[in-house]
Amino acid sequence: MPEGTGGTPPRTLAEALRAQGDGSLVALLRARPDLLSPVPSDLSQLATRAGTRASVVRALERLDRFTLQTAEALAVAAEPAPYDTLRALLTGDEGDPEIEAALPRAVATLRDRALIWGADDRLRLVRTARELLAPSPAHPSPTGLGPTVAEATAGMSPGRLQEILTAAGLPSTHDPVSAVASLTALFTDRTRMAALLDTAPVDALSVLDRLVWGPPYGEVTSSPTPPVQWLRDRGLLLPATTRTVALPREAALHLRAGRAHRTPEPVAPAVAPRASDASTGARPQVVDNTAAGQAYTTLATIEELAKDWNEGGPNVLRAGGLSVRDLKRTATALDVAEPVAAFWVELAYAAGLLAADGEADERYAPTPAYDDWQELPAPERWARLATAWLTATRTPGLVGSQDSKGRTLAALGPDLDRGAAPEVRRRILGLLATLPEGTAPDPESLLARLRWERPLRGASGAGRADDLRTRLAAWTLNEAEMLGITGRGALSSHARALLAPDGEHTDEDTLTPGELAAAGRRAARALAPLLPEPLDHVLLQADLTAVAPGPLLRPLAELLAIAADVESKGGATVYRFTPGSVRRALDAGQSASDLHDFLRNHSRTPVPQPLAYLIDDVARKHGHLRVGAASAYVRCDDEAVLDEILADKRSQGLRLRRLAPTVLAAHADAVTLLDGLRVMGFAPAAESAEGDVMITRAHAHRTPPRTAPAPVPDGPPTPDTALLSAAVRAIRAGDLAATVVHKPVPEPSGSGSAALASAAAAARNGALPRTTSAETLATVQAAAMTGSAVWIGYVNADGAASQRVIAPVRVEGGYVTGYDHTADEVRTYPLHRITGVAELADDPA
Repeated sequence: MPEGTGGTPPRTLAEALRAQGDGSLVALLRARPDLLSPVPSDLSQLATRAGTRASVVRALERLDRFTLQTAEALAVAAEPAPYDTLRALLTGDEGDPEIEAALPRAVATLRDRALIWGADDRLRLVRTARELLAPSPAHPSPTGLGPTVAEATAGMSPGRLQEILTAAGLPSTHDPVSAVASLTALFTDRTRMAALLDTAPVDALSVLDRLVWGPPYGEVTSSPTPPVQWLRDRGLLLPATTRTVALPREAALHLRAGRAHRTPEPVAPAVAPRASDASTGARPQVVDNTAAGQAYTTLATIEELAKDWNEGGPNVLRAGGLSVRDLKRTATALDVAEPVAAFWVELAYAAGLLAADGEADERYAPTPAYDDWQELPAPERWARLATAWLTATRTPGLVGSQDSKGRTLAALGPDLDRGAAPEVRRRILGLLATLPEGTAPDPESLLARLRWERPLRGASGAGRADDLRTRLAAWTLNEAEMLGITGRGALSSHARALLAPDGEHTDEDTLTPGELAAAGRRAARALAPLLPEPLDHVLLQADLTAVAPGPLLRPLAELLAIAADVESKGGATVYRFTPGSVRRALDAGQSASDLHDFLRNHSRTPVPQPLAYLIDDVARKHGHLRVGAASAYVRCDDEAVLDEILADKRSQGLRLRRLAPTVLAAHADAVTLLDGLRVMGFAPAAESAEGDVMITRAHAHRTPPRTAPAPVPDGPPTPDTALLSAAVRAIRAGDLAATVVHKPVPEPSGSGSAALASAAAAARNGALPRTTSAETLATVQAAAMTGSAVWIGYVNADGAASQRVIAPVRVEGGYVTGYDHTADEVRTYPLHRITGVAELADDPA
């Protein structure tokens, strides 16, 4: 049991903390990291900060349902409350073994988080927590209980109190205080209260039944019905306002058989398997293969997105993010729905593969990191995406919804961060890992478990279908399936490797960058055997198509993407060769012989004759016409071809005229002229100022080096062990300096002892000691010789005053060097900055 100084019960939270060991303080600061910013100077400041409203609200939000119910029960009990009283409020008169077994853990959690303090026979809820959890008309308690008799009768006339006592069969008293005590004793006495209710009319009992589990308030008229009047006469309904009455808390507890909650939940609800998987489940190999297939699709989709934005993607909105039109266009290019496209765009952005280029006409484009990412093996590329998703606070599911000001949230916009997202993702995966391999969860049981673990979290209220935590959970399940974390709803083996090396998941702790990188490497090793090896061949068919039966090596895939158009995707990708695609390859610098060699070397089937004819036919026409800059011109050695162009009505918009038998001039620019001639069915080639054919390759636009967006944490990060240990040492040392006992300073006997008088007053009042320079020097020299510690007042160069306990070891040159208990290190202080010194009653060294 925590005790205060001298073995007495603690009178304040600060005294209770002072009696705890360093391990308890470390646990408190780890559970409530907001108390560390900045590090409290002593335990009194720590206790004060732990009782602030913002900190208490944050601590309550991180309690599970039963621990919160325990705090709510303590809030309706008289203070201080013995442990047995708290247990009775949760178990009721009949008792409950499950609650009795779970209650010690809940009390320990509340005590470890400094929400309650005191020994088990004198439990006290922190005042701010009591104010938040205790019932009031403005903020009803989840217990459904109302005010106590004392609260409800405050301000009631003494005559009215005596009337209630008489109607209830109690003897009259001499003052209102004893009248309230007598009525309270009646309502808390099971036998006498039962006898009183036995005389109640049936309709009166029906009124009580409607109020007993809350809300405990009801409206009344100026002429209440006989049942209501009977209850009012006996104090079973007490006035709350001029038009409302309340059921007193003591009476409600009697009607509830002593229980503060209608349905206590001491045990977390289990995550049940999905109905279809309850008996057999899916085979783990099927789950892994399904997830690996989706992981491959993830890589292909991100590459396709980067290819679509390769030459400069959509413009950045003035307020930031993608416009609705650009998101639709991207969704069409990826052949997915708009919400899915928003997820892929946000995933690439979170991984640092896409960003804004920062130019005057700002656009989105791949980053240099994307090129490095492409060079990695496929499992490592996937692991980079998975770890980025796991820790990102950006929430794609919000795209298209509105913020509090009615503005639509845009993909890549500035208002998509939700600090709770990483915690929910980690917890979802941790719960999936508790199921047998190959088993998918029942979504409702999963959400019920999340609501039990954090009942107060969420923007719209606990337990509602639209609260933020519930929506994050639903989005997590969908995104995990798209990303290849799960397959058929069950956690894959490579995702289990992503969680922890031993398969266990600590969702409360934030992974360090090193731990996250190690998790990514484990996941990549687990995924590698499941992904197909890249192929170096395709299957050419007579209908001018090529079938890639799997993923292709990068050089083969890149050249094939230029020379042919993708016709369909899936387990096998089908490419189609067209005159336009072949001309695209020729424009990129390939010759007809290069294309023939490429197809012959990479096809497991002979090159079909129609495809060979197509390549030769397009190559024969390619470059026959030459377009340059005049504004633009066309030249051709075959005069008949130029005659044909001039005779075609479609050339009128180009405003062509003949300059020479083999040259036509145009008013249009070279690009427009090239496009116009191609529409007319020709295959012109652009030429340079020197007359050489220009090779046209896609210009890859890249942003300057960009870092991935930093997650926006949901509160202060969890401190590491070294920081916690250092913080506890500093708090202990500061507390020692603030509470150390000083030797009594004798009262001065003469008028010449002003310095001693000042020191005596300082010692009595707890202020900084004040002594003369000579007395300060003499005292610290004596302490250095005897090895004792002293209490000093010190003012630093910035003018900040503090009190410290030091053990001097050397005094010379106007400085004192010694071990500073406050800083837990050896320090040197200028003597002229020491305001005064006092000896300690007990040497802490």
